[in-house]
Amino acid sequence: MSFNIEYFGTSHGPSVGVRASGLPVGEAIDVNELAAFLSRRSPGTSSKVSARTEPDDPIIKSGITNGLTDGDTLEIEIKNVDARDNDYSDLKDIPRPGHADYTAYVKYGSDYDMTGGGQFSGRLTAPLCALGGICLQMLKRRNISISASVIKTGDVDGAIENGDSVGGIIECQIDGVPAGVGGPFANGLESRLSFALFAIPAVKGVEFGAGFKSAELKGSECNDEYCIENDVIKTKSNNCGGILGGISNGMPIVFRVAFKPTPSIALPQQSINLKTMEEVTVNIKGRHDPCIALRSAPIVEAAAAICLTEILSEEDKL
Repeated sequence: MSFNIEYFGTSHGPSVGVRASGLPVGEAIDVNELAAFLSRRSPGTSSKVSARTEPDDPIIKSGITNGLTDGDTLEIEIKNVDARDNDYSDLKDIPRPGHADYTAYVKYGSDYDMTGGGQFSGRLTAPLCALGGICLQMLKRRNISISASVIKTGDVDGAIENGDSVGGIIECQIDGVPAGVGGPFANGLESRLSFALFAIPAVKGVEFGAGFKSAELKGSECNDEYCIENDVIKTKSNNCGGILGGISNGMPIVFRVAFKPTPSIALPQQSINLKTMEEVTVNIKGRHDPCIALRSAPIVEAAAAICLTEILSEEDKL
């Protein structure tokens, strides 16, 4: 069964949330475990992340009864309690460089509310993590684990000192997926995981296994030779990242995700006034992460969990 997922709300609206139908019935959901997972993404936790203070308490509106999924559409709401609209009062007609302000203006018109990024904001990754946290619990029950961590960033302290920002790379590993999950072309694990990962704001690159380094290898170096360990077919290396032909081969699924620098920076930048069609200098206010990647490991885990849960459900392997 395929999921039907809808994210709602905006960065500076009353709340954000998610509605999802198609989840298996009778799955036990630990709300405390879900809240702990959401806290990994929450802002306001250190001097190196956004000072916006949001507790991100998940409010279960429907879909879970007495701790079990009940077949109804799952709806989770997360209140916005620390939004500051006045930080963006001077930017109504001025698109911020690096943001979706201009493209959303072209697509939806001047009436679309882009305060704080609107629906394009990283704030919408809170409900993504809410749904992903539930999927992680379901996968864990099937002995499938997903773990991501930051493996590289620019000079975060220097960026803070200079009013700038830096990007970063997150590596994720999925263990426990049996061989035979996925399919060719658009139905492949790489295709569908990439689709889910590129939906995360600020993601600009995804690679599996050896990734772009594969272009520098010879076939004799890149091919993963087969072997048998304890009567289980494995490969001696994992340059393919656990996926061949879009189908899992039983090895760990490994991929990396590149996050661009936070586009909101304190330095003056050139933009335009869409009403007067004049070039202007923009000074962005507000509370922003000097490095988005620092809070993004749970987001990557959540996106991968949602995608994998849906695929396994479709293949009756959940």
